[in-house]
Amino acid sequence: MSVKDKFFYINIRDYLALGTDDEAGEPELVRTISEFSCPPNVDVESFLKNSAIEFTQKSQSVTYLVFSVENKELLGYFSLALKPLTVRGETVSNTTKRKLVRISELDKSSDTYNMSAYLIAQLGKNYTDGANTRITGKELVELAWTVIEDAQYMLGGIVVFLEAENEGKLLDFYKTNRFSQFDTRQTKSDMDEPHELVQLLRLL
Repeated sequence: MSVKDKFFYINIRDYLALGTDDEAGEPELVRTISEFSCPPNVDVESFLKNSAIEFTQKSQSVTYLVFSVENKELLGYFSLALKPLTVRGETVSNTTKRKLVRISELDKSSDTYNMSAYLIAQLGKNYTDGANTRITGKELVELAWTVIEDAQYMLGGIVVFLEAENEGKLLDFYKTNRFSQFDTRQTKSDMDEPHELVQLLRLL
């Protein structure tokens, strides 16, 4: 069974476009978001509840809520964005380099490829009332991928990337879903201590 037969997603811009309509606009969006809980990753929960609406309104990213077709239960969400990306040639295969050179600016002096890429900025399951057991991480990635494929059909581009904590189980999950590590990045924040994120990419 296709993921689209089991789940559907709503761009939160669809709620925001209806303004203050209590049953379908921003008030309903806020109520729906309030049902989301993700104890294993408080940052995922915090982003949805505190930043997703603002980021979408500013076009920094767009968040999609994922629901069950069967009973309209909120199962998870993902957030997507377009971001500049630099890939060092030494970190990828020759096959990948040949593909990247078609859609990037190559700096031969530093052997880096500079491009715009699709970012899976957030990905999380809803743990409220056990909703997390009714969708797998793989299915959530597949749903995000369908949105990216639609964007790629209209706009082009071939690179999708994400950044993850350096945790073996998490990295294994993304590698199983055909993402490959290509670099690491140190976070910069006035609020938290800097730490390392692993960067992974997958080509469309």
